[in-house]
Amino acid sequence: MLQKIKSNLAIMFLLKSAALYVIWFVCYNIFLHPNSSFDYLLINNLTDITKYILTKMGYVLMTVPADFDSLGVVGIDGSHGVLIGYPCNGLELFALFTGFVIAFPGSIKSKFWFIPLGILTIHLLNIIRVIALTLLAYKAPEYLDFNHTYTFTILVYSVVFILWMIWALKISKVQVQ
Repeated sequence: MLQKIKSNLAIMFLLKSAALYVIWFVCYNIFLHPNSSFDYLLINNLTDITKYILTKMGYVLMTVPADFDSLGVVGIDGSHGVLIGYPCNGLELFALFTGFVIAFPGSIKSKFWFIPLGILTIHLLNIIRVIALTLLAYKAPEYLDFNHTYTFTILVYSVVFILWMIWALKISKVQVQ
């Protein structure tokens, strides 16, 4: 029975994925999130790059009052801007993507280059997303909530799915039936 489970690619993938999710959940909630330093690092990076690009595009950015915690706040002068919080910093997607690649068969060597490339792709997409949401908050704030909730969620998860498919069908070299 155990040998039959071990030889079934789908069952092994599901078991490994479930185990990795539990490990991620515990590690994040016990160690990473209470400390928040990694979340802050990602949020600051998203904010800084977004501000840099918007400034290079010629936009004047809003100033945040000194007594306000400005972590994750970016906006164009004349708008209410956007706030990048923990759920929007991309860390969960990095973990989800990484867990999939680790759980799915393939060479360790390929995983060592594909995982960082995938995380970088997701992060760059998230930067584009934050820039677009900041522009929406300035030019068409009535569309901000819809696009944040639906359009960009579908877009980002679609790209993650495409990365998974590239891994499963092209890079892992596993014969999927």
